[in-house]
Amino acid sequence: MRLHATTVRGLSALALFALAGCSQGSAASSGPMSSPTVPVHPDGESALALAPLSSTALAKLLLDESDLGGDYTRMPQRAAAHDDVTVNCPALEKLGGNAATGTSLAFPRKAKASFAYAGGSNSELAEELYSDTAAKLSKGIGKIFDAMVSCPTYQVVSGNTVVTVGTQVTPAPDLGEEQWSQLLTYSIGGQRSVVKQTAIRIGNVLVLVSGAPGLVDANLERALDKAEAAL
Repeated sequence: MRLHATTVRGLSALALFALAGCSQGSAASSGPMSSPTVPVHPDGESALALAPLSSTALAKLLLDESDLGGDYTRMPQRAAAHDDVTVNCPALEKLGGNAATGTSLAFPRKAKASFAYAGGSNSELAEELYSDTAAKLSKGIGKIFDAMVSCPTYQVVSGNTVVTVGTQVTPAPDLGEEQWSQLLTYSIGGQRSVVKQTAIRIGNVLVLVSGAPGLVDANLERALDKAEAAL
């Protein structure tokens, strides 16, 4: 079975990953531990308050094939089916709902895009954009990142499928106003797959890029530049 990196694009990214199956993933490269968030405006409201962008407006700011180049192909969004999923991480269980199953963050204004990269069998990239007040964005994503790293290793169970998840905080690039970054290592049936998730808040927009670590690093600034152009 193949496990698609874009099925783990949500911050907790648990149930969809378990339901999708497994792939020939490569081992994760270890990085130094760091604080999961680097606030520039700790109160979340010290910058000029802006009205949140609509989902329609956010969709126009997503990366597309013209931004990424011919090696990327946009993929259809997969429907979530995760009623039977359980997670043995108390902090994630407490959050419940979409936060514990990787569907999306609990912000009504959002847009998503997923891409397959022709350069490798385990090379996928996903981008999510959210808009709300700076304080709400900061609190929402910070709560989920903190919950995930509170359990360095935990299991996700969906039916008879058990996925072991490892989390590791990694240094976030000094971009935007707040930054979060981590590596997620998924193990199932003797196979391993690694996904990097980096989130950057710029004003009232949160940019989350996830997927193969090299692709995230290569395309993060491009995603930020396109989103920031609207602010």
